[in-house]
Amino acid sequence: MTGNNAAPPSSVTDHIRRRGLLGAVAAIPLASVASAITARAEDQRAPDGAAMAQDMLSAGTMEVIGALPDPGPSGIAVTPDNRVFLTFPRHAEDHNHPALAELRNGKAVAWPDTKTTLQSSLPIDQRLISPHGMTTDTKGRLWLIDDGKIVGHPIPPGAAKVVGYDTTTRTRIANIVLKAPAMLPDSHMNDLRVDLTHGENGTVFIADSSFGTSPGLVVVDVASGRQRRVLTHHPSILPETGFVAVLEGKPRHYEAKHAQFPTGGVDSITLSSDSSTLWYSPLTSRRLYSLPTALLADFSSTDQQLSEAVVDMGEKVMTDGLATDPWNRIYLTAGEHDAIMRRDTDGSISIIARDPRIIWPDGIFANNAFVYCVLGQWNRLAGFNDGHNLRQPPYLVVRCPITPPAH
Repeated sequence: MTGNNAAPPSSVTDHIRRRGLLGAVAAIPLASVASAITARAEDQRAPDGAAMAQDMLSAGTMEVIGALPDPGPSGIAVTPDNRVFLTFPRHAEDHNHPALAELRNGKAVAWPDTKTTLQSSLPIDQRLISPHGMTTDTKGRLWLIDDGKIVGHPIPPGAAKVVGYDTTTRTRIANIVLKAPAMLPDSHMNDLRVDLTHGENGTVFIADSSFGTSPGLVVVDVASGRQRRVLTHHPSILPETGFVAVLEGKPRHYEAKHAQFPTGGVDSITLSSDSSTLWYSPLTSRRLYSLPTALLADFSSTDQQLSEAVVDMGEKVMTDGLATDPWNRIYLTAGEHDAIMRRDTDGSISIIARDPRIIWPDGIFANNAFVYCVLGQWNRLAGFNDGHNLRQPPYLVVRCPITPPAH
């Protein structure tokens, strides 16, 4: 099923009413982004003949590969043999379903086994408590970050960890428990990327967006388990004061202590195809930053040196996830626009897919043929909506076809 062929709202007017403020999203001060967006149906009109804002129009091709009941998934990764894996964290909703699953024929099947992904007799540092972000390394092995948190409870020792698997053998190749001072009581170990070009067995870069107000980048050496926290006070890590997001037609203001929508510090994270550059962004921001991984992976580098090496790559859109394809194009989850977008190597941004079903796109993964995404609806959680849970299963797992650059 594709975005263009899916059943539309009962009428264009209903779609406008559901979205709220006509053109509100288009009014976001993203002139540089808007200029790069081309509508595929410029002549579409509302029933009364009025032209529709471009952000109201569907675009691109989106295929639904999974429509899942509660709980909603968050992270996604795809192995070289096209197996799709999903995480089901418990930090927003405590559930009794597998925390890690493989998507098979549209259904989530516990992986590697139920004992690891459910409450069991296994020690807490050997079970998956609340896995969130996922990725694969250049050898095709699966890695995930377990934030260790169950909603309403503090994070117990041993629960937050980096876990790696060889999916062909179901063998756990890494299990690194995160500890203080790299780990904080309010840490939200959100997403990760694995660089095999630095360190004996690789280096893991983690975005700690924080369940509180203390975000940071965490660096872990796989071979030794050595870990440290960096750039905790740098502007590229922190949420932007005064930030306003427009979600489903409603302006939402950033308030650190009383969140109106999912907010936080450094969150989106991805590596260049050669692992030489880490790109990242705070969740509550529209800017993209980069760091050389050689410096970031060097435990002797100081925060001052890292600060001086940060490059502001300019404005993008608000993102909860970033992914890189083999050609170093960066895919963007664009929740304010019901879209998945792409930043090309020249900095231009284009739409891959726009669809009214794309509600808070979360985990994202790209390979040489598709960009995959989980549509999490996280902005509809009760905590952001006066105690009313507005999420509506099923939760969609989608993919959009991509092609190599034309030149």
